Amino acid sequence: MARYTGPRERISRRLGVPIFGYSKSLEKRNYPPGQHGPKSRRKVTDYALGLLEKQKLRYYYGLQERQFRRVYEAALRRRGVTGEQMLQLLETRLDSIVYSLGLANTRPAARQMIGHGHVKVNGRKVDVPSFAVKPNDVIEIRGNAVSRQLATKGLELSTSRPVPDWLSVNKEGLKGTVVRMPTREDLQPIANEQAVVEFYSR
Repeated sequence: MARYTGPRERISRRLGVPIFGYSKSLEKRNYPPGQHGPKSRRKVTDYALGLLEKQKLRYYYGLQERQFRRVYEAALRRRGVTGEQMLQLLETRLDSIVYSLGLANTRPAARQMIGHGHVKVNGRKVDVPSFAVKPNDVIEIRGNAVSRQLATKGLELSTSRPVPDWLSVNKEGLKGTVVRMPTREDLQPIANEQAVVEFYSR
């Protein structure tokens, strides 16, 4: 699966939010990159605002444009508010769940753990990061030493990050359960999901 390997702080500065975690660069220079960044007075159109919000979500969840578009189209087919359904689909991907449980310190690390076969869902090995997790599914780390070492390190590095209410975690057993599907109140998106829906529905 393709992944973004370019300059991360530049992306965070362009989008105005710490997409990839805490950024000292964003604090020091809270304006877009480039020689005209600090004094740019370019008018921002509705299209540009929608694109900006879409890019925030896309980079935050580590998806390519085609993958993100598929998530939007799947949300469009579901009952309910499209923006909320889209966030729900993004948050219940297996890589997002592993990250939210604290078994990995970053989303890319969670994706790598899954791709290398360190994660099981309901007792079966799953190596697809986009796997859709459902309520009552049990996510656990495989029993070998390498897998458990990776997950233990992830838990140590993510102690400051609380586990969401819709998940339960057993840190000793290196496993977690999806208690229920997250609601809009459970989610704190980094972008305005309604602007993303309007961007795609043009």
